[in-house]
Amino acid sequence: MVRRLVLLLPAGLALLAGLNGALLLLGVPAPVTSGRLGDGHGILLALGFVGTVVALERAVALRRPLALAAPALTGLGALALIVPAPPALGRALLVAGMLALGGICVPLWRRRREDAVAIQALGAVAGAGGAILWAAGVGMGQVLPWLTGFVVLTIAGERLELSRVSIDEAAGTRAGLLALAVFAVLPATLLWPAVGGALLGVALLALVGWLVVHDVARRTIRATGLVRFIAACLLAGYAWLALAGGIWLVAPTPLADGAYDAVIHAVFLGFTMSMIMAHAPVILPAVLGVRMPYHPVMVVAPSLLHASLLVRILGDARGSEVLREVGGLGNIAAVLVFVLVTVGIVVRTGSGRAGRTDRAGPDPSADQPAPALEGTP
Repeated sequence: MVRRLVLLLPAGLALLAGLNGALLLLGVPAPVTSGRLGDGHGILLALGFVGTVVALERAVALRRPLALAAPALTGLGALALIVPAPPALGRALLVAGMLALGGICVPLWRRRREDAVAIQALGAVAGAGGAILWAAGVGMGQVLPWLTGFVVLTIAGERLELSRVSIDEAAGTRAGLLALAVFAVLPATLLWPAVGGALLGVALLALVGWLVVHDVARRTIRATGLVRFIAACLLAGYAWLALAGGIWLVAPTPLADGAYDAVIHAVFLGFTMSMIMAHAPVILPAVLGVRMPYHPVMVVAPSLLHASLLVRILGDARGSEVLREVGGLGNIAAVLVFVLVTVGIVVRTGSGRAGRTDRAGPDPSADQPAPALEGTP
């Protein structure tokens, strides 16, 4: 557990540094005034935080010590972007880490040749592509679709993995084809931005439609406690991803300032962070062996996240810097509340082992218990 915690700590630092960078971009006082954090805000959150968490979860699923190189590299890359190190070092480490994540997918695929694993592998390749483009100096507006592909395909694959007992083979195949469509249009966003952006919007909307129809969250939202909490976070996340797809479909490309702000935060806050909040009670026991039982206070963070994101998107639509700033501050507060609540519940409950640390408990959002970590979002 200690080794995994050490690997997870850089992800936490990347999250805090990314939030600090968000304060700088909003033009409000921040604890650290280094311009490096503002410039690296998006990459720190997408690859430094999310990339490290995903890589660690996949490495634990594989159960091979060498696989831990992936989260180690992405974590070190994030740290290199935070401290006064040569920028090229952080870029190189993040590229190496994302390539290593793709490498982890190969033995996972050999172990279980299923659509869900293939979709997650496509996500890893998209993430590596985004890291390479960013390291090569490509603008974030062009890197954004690749980072979106990384988080969307990774999460979609894991949701399919959890839902596979309740869907037929044909539905799983359709999910794989929709995921392949998302991945296939990513090069077009570079070569023909206007056409590629619209195609990406269509592909995202189609994939969201599949997720909403087939995810068990549509049924479990009527439950109580943790089951309902997870379902609510999932469905809210799908709504934000649908909004991002819709903007990509109708907005001019490259995205204008307001549309860009709306898309990037709908994807990485409304969708991705909502998914992380939903599955923290599953991820932490699986990866770190700590206990995190449900507590009603857990609803505060996602409620604040979605409410403040609505304010921010309204500000984007109306061109109001005040609303965008208020919403942005609410977004940051929501993530900090999530971190504090998570740490508080774990400390209050105690770090008793949640069974074997290499096994995930049943995901309450699934129809049946998921296998050890292979399918834990």
